[in-house]
Amino acid sequence: MSSDPWGRVDETGTVYVRTADGEQVVGSWQAGTPDEALAYFERKYEGLVVEIGLLERRVKTTDLSSKDAQIAIDHIREQVDAHHAVGDLAALRTRLDKLVETVDARREERKAQRAKQSDEARHSKEALVVEAEELAQSDQWRAAGERLRALVDTWKGLPRLDRKSDDELWHRFSHARSAFSKRRKAHFASLDAQREEARKTKEKLVAEAESLSASADWGPTAARYRELMADWKAAGRAQREHEDDLWNRFRGAQDVFFAARSSVFAERDAEQSENLKLKEELAEEAEKLVPVQDLKAARAAFRSINERWEAIGHVPRDARPKVEGRMHAVERALQESEETEWRRTNPEARARAEGLTGQLQAAVDKLQGQIETARSGGNNAKADKLQRELDGRQALLEQALKGLHEFGG
Repeated sequence: MSSDPWGRVDETGTVYVRTADGEQVVGSWQAGTPDEALAYFERKYEGLVVEIGLLERRVKTTDLSSKDAQIAIDHIREQVDAHHAVGDLAALRTRLDKLVETVDARREERKAQRAKQSDEARHSKEALVVEAEELAQSDQWRAAGERLRALVDTWKGLPRLDRKSDDELWHRFSHARSAFSKRRKAHFASLDAQREEARKTKEKLVAEAESLSASADWGPTAARYRELMADWKAAGRAQREHEDDLWNRFRGAQDVFFAARSSVFAERDAEQSENLKLKEELAEEAEKLVPVQDLKAARAAFRSINERWEAIGHVPRDARPKVEGRMHAVERALQESEETEWRRTNPEARARAEGLTGQLQAAVDKLQGQIETARSGGNNAKADKLQRELDGRQALLEQALKGLHEFGG
């Protein structure tokens, strides 16, 4: 018979383990000595100790699920309860009970964590839905589309909720995306139609621009090109693959016309600049006729200069007033000379001037006499009135005398 503090082997080879409830049969041993029997069942006990220790570490340090942990605990407990080992089985049961408490605590902790994650996921998904529904009304097609795609990726990274809640939120989220896609599709369909209409309009503008490119009707054609440009801008953009080609044709037609116009205008400007020099020389020649010495000769010379003037042609618009003004000044000087000569040699005009002068002189003499009489009589008011009348008559007399002097009188 052999024994230790936790077990013994009787003379029949039966192995017992001591427990709080008394000895329990562990098994029968017939193959060796009693000490070997106890050592065998003590090793089985050590195996259970190691197994429990490993399970304790797994529960504490890994993400072993509560279900799997409980299965492992139950499996070890069955071995302990079966009394197939020699050792402190109560201590093993105590460790298993504590391990169950740990697993239960972990289960509740994970349950709370899952509830928290679920609540956070719900709020996150609700926020995604609200943003998606706002984006569904946006006209910022590129930015809103990119943001909606990013929201989908975010949604996929969030935990699932309960089926009903998750399905309801996904339905709203999906509906917002569909609404945006529908609006965007309609917008671009409308845009495509507008661009097609713009293309047709611009094809017509290009055709007219090209037909005008060879025109030499400079003013009206240039004005028409300005109108065509305004129509071009108002037409909007055509499709990208057509816009640049149409513009190059339109711009090219204008360039042909305006290059030809510029060439013609450059030649015209050069010709008009030369005309200006010639007219300035003629104006200088005409100005030498003033002051007029011989009216007849001056008039003949001016006619000759004017004939050459008319044969020259146009001068630059901005120089025209000045050079023509010089000729007009000479022409006025000749006209004034003619008028002076006519008055000087016209007998009837001279006679009228002499008669008017005589009448005015007589009126002045009479008024002077009346003024002296009034003052002698002490009637200064009447004298002052007559003096004002005399001043007016004397002014007229001076003008008449000046005109008579022009007749050589």
